[in-house]
Amino acid sequence: MTLRRARKLALAIPVVGVVALAACSSSSSSSSSSAAAPASSAASSAAASGAGSSSAASTAGLKTGLKVFVIPKNLGNSYFTTADSAGSGGAISALQALGETGTETSGTSATPSSQIPAIQAAISKGANALLVSATDPTALCPTLSSAMKRGITVVTYDSDAPTCRSMFINQASTAQIGTSEVDVLAKQIGSSGQVAIVSAAASATNQNAWIGYMKTELKKYPKMTLVSTVYGNDDPTTATQVTQGLLQQYPNLKGIISPTTVGIAAAAGVLDTAKYRGKVALTGLGTPDEMKKYVSDGTVKQFELWNPADLGYLAAYAAVELASGKIKGSSGDQFTAGKLGGYTVGADNTVLLGPPFVFDSSNIAKFNF
Repeated sequence: MTLRRARKLALAIPVVGVVALAACSSSSSSSSSSAAAPASSAASSAAASGAGSSSAASTAGLKTGLKVFVIPKNLGNSYFTTADSAGSGGAISALQALGETGTETSGTSATPSSQIPAIQAAISKGANALLVSATDPTALCPTLSSAMKRGITVVTYDSDAPTCRSMFINQASTAQIGTSEVDVLAKQIGSSGQVAIVSAAASATNQNAWIGYMKTELKKYPKMTLVSTVYGNDDPTTATQVTQGLLQQYPNLKGIISPTTVGIAAAAGVLDTAKYRGKVALTGLGTPDEMKKYVSDGTVKQFELWNPADLGYLAAYAAVELASGKIKGSSGDQFTAGKLGGYTVGADNTVLLGPPFVFDSSNIAKFNF
């Protein structure tokens, strides 16, 4: 299993920061990437706690000057802006600290057809390493496998392409994310009633894995019925439309789970009316800044997430360790990721960031991301 020193609050999140998709160019450099607000000091301290080796020791033997391309599912997504940018302490921040050249690039929609050209362009520009949040578990593989054959390190983060990468940086236990969201919703609706899921893309590896565990967990609540799973494609407009469609098709709907920051924000916007507030429960994965309004007015009671900036930061360190030949990405390999401390590679060449964190009215004001 993937072992890591437990950090109760390694979340300054977005797991899923609600995504406000904006039209962006297909590529943005580290200097031009928009910066998300830093995490609160409490979250930053928690993330830094438990750091093992000194910074100097952890960077000894690492190559500098590597060209590392950070390729999220799509640009303009607040979750990935936090995970990737220098201002939030994400992947580009770690790469700069390590003396590498970090560039964030992707398409503007969370689809393979939008993401693949960005990967191909990064390869043609002489990439030494690619950090990729996969929009599809298989569609990217011909391109990523080609990169690996050329000696380019491929690390996936947030969403995996398991057959065509060297290592996957997982934000939290897949089982924990899926089961905990069902449990949170069950408490809010008395473990009874019709429920639905507003997911991202139908092909998203992480979304489908979480939903699989949700369906298993729902068996523990025989009076809760999953009536539909719809897909907002990590687009605010589409997510809004499919949420509205659910409410029209299922007038007795009691709860919605949206395991995507874009989806939960859009769904909250739909439910934020006297007709639905307090009558249709909503939980899932969201960023504190995007969800504060809805928690404050009672539209949302609780939701979850991890610190996306920590996820990107960890992925960057892992990529540089691999590209420098200090680790092979095999189970049992150990490395230090700067302020986050030491990690051990687990089964399936996966590294686990930590458990998801629950946000509610008692704690959400402490977080800024």
